Amino acid sequence: MSYVETLINGLLLGGLYGILGLGLAVVFGVMRVINVAHGEFIVGAAFVALLVTSLAPGMDPLIAIVPVAVIAFAVGYLFQTTLLNKVVRGGDMLPPMLITFGVSIVIRNLMLAGFGSNPMALRTGPLAQDSFSVAGIHIGLLPLITLAISILLFSALQYVLVRTAFGRMVRATADNPDIVRLMGVNPTRIYGLVMGISFVMASVAGVLLAMRTSFSAASGVDRILIAFEVVVLGGLGSIWGALLAGILLGVVQLMSFQFDANSGLLYAHLLFLVFLLVRPNGLLGAKS
Repeated sequence: MSYVETLINGLLLGGLYGILGLGLAVVFGVMRVINVAHGEFIVGAAFVALLVTSLAPGMDPLIAIVPVAVIAFAVGYLFQTTLLNKVVRGGDMLPPMLITFGVSIVIRNLMLAGFGSNPMALRTGPLAQDSFSVAGIHIGLLPLITLAISILLFSALQYVLVRTAFGRMVRATADNPDIVRLMGVNPTRIYGLVMGISFVMASVAGVLLAMRTSFSAASGVDRILIAFEVVVLGGLGSIWGALLAGILLGVVQLMSFQFDANSGLLYAHLLFLVFLLVRPNGLLGAKS
């Protein structure tokens, strides 16, 4: 029974891992940009949530997702329109990658200066410990809520990209930004909106992560590593592939604890390396 419970908890953890990589997958799929600062923005959102809840004592951290997401969208839009749009040219990934790498260093040091290096966490109250049993299997309420939010976000993003006029403009811009200009679409504005959406996904991931575990100004490195593995393992630019990859990494991580309690993310990283060799295009990527 312990293996079944571990498997279920791995599925629930995978929902969080999927959100970690969702924003990164969206940006790469539309702009072919690898945002190296994605991990710092996730941690930055956690600190913003900490500030919001401290200014409004008693606020449920889940409610705090809303103002944090609004702030994140504005920051993401400005980040893209004032900085990255100046270097996103001709599909060359190196300039934006270097810019975001520099931004990640700046943000990390700003967080260190402002919040220090001590680990922090959002106070979630009884929700952190609440659980229920199904057939003798204990399931945490917070991880279940996290998975539900993850599925909701993935479904909403898929609907927007596939079923709406804005989504058609995004997909057309991703295919050929020069052609969409002839249709009256401004690619730089689309890029700004997409980056804003990416930051919203990062902010949700940051708040949910802060509710489940401690974080510090230096936590962004670990988050970008997981996010990058989720994106590559799922298939570059694939939305649902990111969710499947996150679930797979979560299951492998927790199942590995059954025979190696000190393994951490070791076996999840090994799985990533094996997939790079066997299927480099990811779970839902095109076959080689």
